[in-house]
Amino acid sequence: MGTNPQQPAASGLTDNMACALCYLLGLITGVVFLVLEPYSRNPRIKFHAWQSMITHLAVIVIFWVIGLSGVMLAFLGMGALVGLLWPLLGLATFAGWLFLMIKAYNGVDLEVPVIAGFARKQSGYQG
Repeated sequence: MGTNPQQPAASGLTDNMACALCYLLGLITGVVFLVLEPYSRNPRIKFHAWQSMITHLAVIVIFWVIGLSGVMLAFLGMGALVGLLWPLLGLATFAGWLFLMIKAYNGVDLEVPVIAGFARKQSGYQG
């Protein structure tokens, strides 16, 4: 008598909850759901885990680039431009993170442009 991969019995998490939790801490929870049984066998959960990790890495790179640009622009006397952009980017990142979690919890497999294709390949999820 095998366990149903759609409803993991060991932890009591539904697929939708597991997919939403993949985004909770980005890289950390993405890796956790990729290695933890029975979630590591579920292509849909793996898709969200991969998408979460890659999106988190992309956000880190974007913040790093903008931060570095801010330092360079400060030397040119235009640091205020990045000072205005930084909080807006932070708010947009938070809103996107929350939106992805809510959509995943509601069973919607929202695809982040560019990233979703790679996440689908890695997970084998056809959705």
